Amino acid sequence: MSQVIERSPLEAGREAISKHEWREGFDLLSEADRADALAPEDLELLGEAAWWSGRLEDSISARQRAFSEYMASGRPKAAALMALWLFDDYHAKRAGSIAEGWFNRAEALLRSEPESVEHGHLAVQRAHRALMNGDLDQARTDAEEAIDLGMRYGNRDIQAFGLLLSGNALVNQGDVDAGLKLLDEATIAAVGGEVDPHTAGVVYCVAISTTAHMADYDRAGQWTEASMRWCERQSISGFPGVCRVHRAEIMRLRGSWLEAEQEARRALTELQDFNLESAAAGFYEVGEIRLRMGDLNGAQEAFKQAHELGHEPQPGLSLLRLAEGQVQTAFSSIKRAANEPSSRLDRARLLPAMVEIAIAAGEASAGRAAVEELETIVETYNSKALTASYLCSLGAVQLAEGDAALGARTLKRAWRLWTQCDLPYEAARARLAYGAALRAEGDEDAALLEIGASKAAFRKLGAELDVRRAMEMMGEEVSPSLAMASTPGPRVIKTFMFTDIVGSTKLADAIGEKPWSRLLAWHDRALRALFDKYGGEEVKQLGDGFFVAFDDPGDAVECAVAIQRKLDEHSESSGFAPDVRIGLHRADATRKGTDYEGKGVHEAARIGNIGGAGEIIASQSVIEKTAIRFPVSELRAVSLSGISEPAKVASIDPH
Repeated sequence: MSQVIERSPLEAGREAISKHEWREGFDLLSEADRADALAPEDLELLGEAAWWSGRLEDSISARQRAFSEYMASGRPKAAALMALWLFDDYHAKRAGSIAEGWFNRAEALLRSEPESVEHGHLAVQRAHRALMNGDLDQARTDAEEAIDLGMRYGNRDIQAFGLLLSGNALVNQGDVDAGLKLLDEATIAAVGGEVDPHTAGVVYCVAISTTAHMADYDRAGQWTEASMRWCERQSISGFPGVCRVHRAEIMRLRGSWLEAEQEARRALTELQDFNLESAAAGFYEVGEIRLRMGDLNGAQEAFKQAHELGHEPQPGLSLLRLAEGQVQTAFSSIKRAANEPSSRLDRARLLPAMVEIAIAAGEASAGRAAVEELETIVETYNSKALTASYLCSLGAVQLAEGDAALGARTLKRAWRLWTQCDLPYEAARARLAYGAALRAEGDEDAALLEIGASKAAFRKLGAELDVRRAMEMMGEEVSPSLAMASTPGPRVIKTFMFTDIVGSTKLADAIGEKPWSRLLAWHDRALRALFDKYGGEEVKQLGDGFFVAFDDPGDAVECAVAIQRKLDEHSESSGFAPDVRIGLHRADATRKGTDYEGKGVHEAARIGNIGGAGEIIASQSVIEKTAIRFPVSELRAVSLSGISEPAKVASIDPH
């Protein structure tokens, strides 16, 4: 007779973490720790699981305990590694003095130890520290030491970090080809699965942010797609928050504004108690998106939150003031930002705004000076997008200086180059400026064609203020509903969940009013606890069920499975539990206060109605957007009441 041996929480937690099931691993190891204090190696695992789950305080607590245990057992090298992790963690909290204290402790512990792989990790953090302080030469020296130590000790993670940091320093020094070569080498190691998940995540983040910063959006876009595929393969819903901010920027530039804002806000949820610097960048990204959509109030609030967290909200804030008609305020703001010391790549982002605002303020000479500085940067970082940005600024200055014919030729080149870069908003703005130059040149028919084409592009993107500008240039009547500072109803992309107790009326009659009331109260508490655990937003309670919204489809699936398993456990322990059906659908909708409206919500509700007792029915949009670790049936077409087109759905087996 076979015997089933139940694994302990410790064994199950270790196995969950080996499969990158971070939240489950954290819960299991926490349970094991409550029963009997964990050994330092398992405290390391607990800290890692907490980190991946966005629980920075829990991660710090576990790592500090591991550090103490390693020190008590006479293992200084292992303790030094914990100190280096804590250096990173406290930097994420913007607790710089405490972070430095942990770095110094790691350095002191390794100073008297023979050279080892741990010294490679120390070299990595030295390079990281030098980069943060702007000492690019020192960063390269330390990064090269890390590469050497990584090679000598056969540690691919240290090698990848060294390549990454050295490449980043080279790019910032202007040696673009050499820097990108090292970045590509590090990122290929991540793609090939040669490094651990944390290293891979950092490599993707730095590669995306560096290439995006130098406006190499082709390469940044390729690494963004690769990072998303990597997350799916690793059963990771996203490298905690930080990478999402970079992905949101690329999505915004590609014109996917709803998806970009969704990704940025998802990042903010993950980063709230995790990494304040990246959270600030996330708020700035939301401000950029809102500004493009014409939501000036939303942009103002996002830029304010970015500033409160220490991120200079430029050039977005100055462009917001320009959109509000506060031209002189905008000019003073962008001048102040441009006078602050910054890298050439940071200036490349400020200078086009400086040109636009200076021209609007009648300061053509300031615009010309900004264009000339931008030209020197483009000569070093010769990307298509930077060149297009420079040509747009140059054409605007030429037009302001009275040379409409030259300005038109320059702006046409800029428009074509933006189009080649697949950056639709920038292309539409260049086309609108080209139309204005044609009009100044006296070719009204050609001007109207270009302005009309740009208006159509803006409308497709949802750029309300730019649509208005194009309409005014064409002499069209602007509807009052297209107000200058309008706040469009926010469109979001969510995974919607509808739950419902099957046969609740008959069940209530069968067991009686008081038992039914107690059972229903337990059901509500249990489901709400799981909504909270998996990041679900309870929109409303509908009879015996719930309408819940999730940012991430993977979280919605995990929550749905957890609900069915919780009901099964209750049935086994208490002899009975209600049968619940669950429907999941990912779609865009309009947020109305605490509620959501739109076709996608109706589709989600109908999908929730077609399941049977204990079933989870998910739409194709959910199935294709997440790596599901549970059995999934083949997709099948179903008719939804009140919806003209059939939907494709599949069943997810929670058992």
